[in-house]
Amino acid sequence: AVQLVESGGGSVQAGGSLRLSCAASGYTLRPSCMGWFRQAPGQEREGVACIFSVTGSTDYVDSVKGRFTISQDNAKNTLYLQMNSLKPEDTAMYYCAADYGGRRCLTRDVQAFAYSGQGTQVTVSS
Repeated sequence: AVQLVESGGGSVQAGGSLRLSCAASGYTLRPSCMGWFRQAPGQEREGVACIFSVTGSTDYVDSVKGRFTISQDNAKNTLYLQMNSLKPEDTAMYYCAADYGGRRCLTRDVQAFAYSGQGTQVTVSS
């Protein structure tokens, strides 16, 4: 089974940056879609970004466009989320997720992907 381990979360002030990493393992065929979703206390899960591994095409939720960048290093089996210009409303637990199938990846589907990690906390103070 696909195993995902996130790292890189922390506490920063508004305007700061963090880079999340997700180490993937346990598969022989690379998941076609990988992404990030987040969940704040009392809120529903929200897809943040995803990437279609075959083409590298990406998708983002509107609230992070221009601030967050998703990328992958296939040689290291690692997914990244570079987060710049962080805002207090970005505070949440961030989860890495992966799935197979389809010809594209949509951010709105990320929180329902078949595989996800344990999460890493991101806290942004004003």
